[in-house]
Amino acid sequence: MYEKNGEKYYVVDAHVALWDAREPNLKNVHGKQFIDCFYDYHKNLSPEEVVWDYDTYTYYGGERLMKDLFEEGYVDHAIFQPAHLGDFYNTGFGQTEEAWALTQANPGKLTYNHNFDPRNEQAGLDQLRQDAERFGLKGVKLYTAEWHGDSRGYKLTDPWTYKYLEACEELGVTNIHIHKGPTIIPLDRDAFDVADVDAVATDFQGLNFVVEHCGLPRLEDFCWIATQETNVHAGLAVAMPFIHTRPRYFAQIIGELLYWIGEDKIQFSSDYAIWTPKWLIEKFVDFQIPEDMTEYPELTATAKKKILGLNAAKMYGLDVPAQLRLADDEEGEPGLEVAAGAKESALS
Repeated sequence: MYEKNGEKYYVVDAHVALWDAREPNLKNVHGKQFIDCFYDYHKNLSPEEVVWDYDTYTYYGGERLMKDLFEEGYVDHAIFQPAHLGDFYNTGFGQTEEAWALTQANPGKLTYNHNFDPRNEQAGLDQLRQDAERFGLKGVKLYTAEWHGDSRGYKLTDPWTYKYLEACEELGVTNIHIHKGPTIIPLDRDAFDVADVDAVATDFQGLNFVVEHCGLPRLEDFCWIATQETNVHAGLAVAMPFIHTRPRYFAQIIGELLYWIGEDKIQFSSDYAIWTPKWLIEKFVDFQIPEDMTEYPELTATAKKKILGLNAAKMYGLDVPAQLRLADDEEGEPGLEVAAGAKESALS
């Protein structure tokens, strides 16, 4: 929980990871390229005083994660969004067993989302069913640009992806987080294109699609899709650190999202450990859209509370303490989040 000027904020970090990119886990040069690209994002977009050394960055472990998020970072709940990258790392990039053990050891603090790759076809579909039961999955994280043998990406509209999404509806794995944002070396930029979200959002009304990184650098494409599709949401991972290095650019990003899709469909995330949540939360609570950017709505304290945690909490059915809820919150079963009136107000 974060408190500033009498306002209290329930914080959900909706996109965190526990990875191992140490040398013994590197399968080839591409694993080194990938973590080096992550480190460049971390080093170049973070305040100097919070930049880590490279060795720590390649593997920080669960104890450091708990400290950075929950002891120092104001986070009330965090959601693992792991990437596998089995073509680059011997045991995968995201560490499934370690993250799951940490989730089990800290009930109420962490949610573990898993991943799938539809190019694994029937064997992978069978594995998804096992994983959903084992982990009690509420969500998955998809990396459409991940390499898989000779394939350098897939689309959400591929026939096998549809079979996996049908299984997700059946299994109650309702929150589909998709990396649709900046490329990471050596992955192909176009394999992260946001366009294929449009069709699956229409065809799978029982699922939430959280577009991580809000489609950057394709923000306009994302906004036009998300304002039509009520079950498409924006994740702020990667967008958030621009609040430090390019605040007017961040104002444009958050302003466009508020204008098009509304404050009910935006979720905060630090993208830990690319960045740490403490400074991002502090800067976001203090942030205001510049007065000369009059085309955008005001970023109110209520909007900040929703974005920092209440939106993700509602999507995942988290128990928010009564004193941290909004006064007009209604009790009800968790389900699909629809930004009531967002489309109409955006287009009016």
